[in-house]
Amino acid sequence: MKFTKMQGAGNDYVYVDCFRETVANPQQLAVRLSNRNFGIGSDGLILIMPSESADVRMRMFNSDGSESEMCGNGIRCVAKYAYDHGIVTKQEITAETGAGILTLQLFTGDDGKVGKVRVKMGPPRLTRGEIPMTGEPTSQVIAQPLNILHTTFAITSVSMGNPHCVIFVDDVESFQVEKYGPLVENHDLFPRRTNVEFVQVLSRTEVRQRTWERGAGETLACGTGASAVCAAGFLNGLTERKILNHLSGGDLELEWSDDGSIYMTGPAVEVFSGEIDL
Repeated sequence: MKFTKMQGAGNDYVYVDCFRETVANPQQLAVRLSNRNFGIGSDGLILIMPSESADVRMRMFNSDGSESEMCGNGIRCVAKYAYDHGIVTKQEITAETGAGILTLQLFTGDDGKVGKVRVKMGPPRLTRGEIPMTGEPTSQVIAQPLNILHTTFAITSVSMGNPHCVIFVDDVESFQVEKYGPLVENHDLFPRRTNVEFVQVLSRTEVRQRTWERGAGETLACGTGASAVCAAGFLNGLTERKILNHLSGGDLELEWSDDGSIYMTGPAVEVFSGEIDL
């Protein structure tokens, strides 16, 4: 099977071009390919597929084999692959995901290849029913207390097509992400589990984020998570609607626009291509 390894802000996935390849068992394949010692090594597997309703379709599987609705860093790389490899020829395209159809604007460099992508991520979904969370379906969760191991966190929950729990901390570099991340991810409040963002506010327009991804552990970046942080920061009165987010693998630009949607701009990089014997 032919594959391409790509990364967006350090969030790396194995991509398979399903216009040319057939993948019969993506859940099991994701576990195998993602293993950094016995496989290719990645945060998961992303399939680039034909779509009846958009220019391309993306399916995304975490390194534990579970399927997620969307991946913000992953979809930028899908757009880059589709353009650079001739699946699409225009610089504004649509992509079908488990979170709906998204519009992406592609920026090419001097070599004619895509280097940066701006994604219209859509509006943040803020009610418990949309996230989803247990409790009254129409209520919102903004700076509400959650007790974990005798420590109380103020959590803000947002869905960007997949669930996120945002927690603001004083010093994110020293914070024990690997200790608290899985406990929040698997908390009874979240029937489908949740991604967890631990965030330090640097200024009204700048934050530093570390991410515990549902089904993958700590990753270097999370685009849907960065979008959720943009919404959560503004809702908590901590940041403006437009921010620069420093993730472990690179920077993302976020804006919660007046049209209600969050826009994310960031890099998309092809690392290498190859074949693996299945």
